[in-house]
Amino acid sequence: MEGGPATIRRTADGHGMAVSQTRSMRVGLIAGWGRYPLILAQHLQAHGHEVCCLAVRDHADPALAQWCTRFAWIGLGQVGRSLQLLRTWGVREATLAGKIHKVTLFRPWMWLHHFPDWGGVRAFGPHFLFRSRDNRDDTLLATVCHEIERVGITVRPATAYLPDVLVERGPLTPATLTRAEWKDIAFGWRVAKEMGRLDIGQTVVVKNQAVLAVEAIEGTDACIRRAGELCSSGGFTVVKVAKPHQDMRFDVPTVGTNTLEVMAAARGAVLAIEAEKTILLDPDRVLDLALRNRIHVLAITEQDIAAVD
Repeated sequence: MEGGPATIRRTADGHGMAVSQTRSMRVGLIAGWGRYPLILAQHLQAHGHEVCCLAVRDHADPALAQWCTRFAWIGLGQVGRSLQLLRTWGVREATLAGKIHKVTLFRPWMWLHHFPDWGGVRAFGPHFLFRSRDNRDDTLLATVCHEIERVGITVRPATAYLPDVLVERGPLTPATLTRAEWKDIAFGWRVAKEMGRLDIGQTVVVKNQAVLAVEAIEGTDACIRRAGELCSSGGFTVVKVAKPHQDMRFDVPTVGTNTLEVMAAARGAVLAIEAEKTILLDPDRVLDLALRNRIHVLAITEQDIAAVD
């Protein structure tokens, strides 16, 4: 990796920090669903760091264990146990990677499977028991970060350890977009930014400057599938952006092979993602899928949107 982890792209919220390759450290990894935690754990181990992983039950990949010095399964409500393990392991900095399926929170008897300890009750009681706080993604994840930092552990963005995973500005596939497609991208960008500001979701699907689907609790893939059902002719545009004040420690927009496979099945035509603030996993495989399915993929900024007008 050119420049190594010390060459990192600065994030808009100032959380970007260089991580030394020469100083071995213990990094706490709170791992959710997807390949991102696995890629991160492999990278950290390859650079001589000890990975102390708290794997969220029903989410994390069991294969993570082989890349970790210490490994434990945790329930979503086990905040106290999680903090105790991190402190016992001697962790001084930690990071969050991978998706938490928020729909889990609304399934019957969920709390029996992810039984909260006293730390979980104290942290999330105002959200779920007393309803004095909302349950937006940013609110819940900021609570997790606050609890970790309250015991003296610094929470860093995962991109501080793996900066090259953030996609750079420009076209990822060799294609020339039509004026209509650029209009859809600009329209979708503005809608997606507003949805992000409200902390509803980060993805919008549009065609002919009409919204087909907006991501909410169901996630990006389900949003794209729904757009395909509503627009059987295909040819739509998917726009995925960061929130206007994105905290890069969590909930960073992520694109991987699943996104392209779902788009191909739904007959989507264009995928526009925000440059420098979107994680692109397995880029070679993503681009191969895009080319084989004639999907245009590009990473854009506000500057590109301004040029459309």
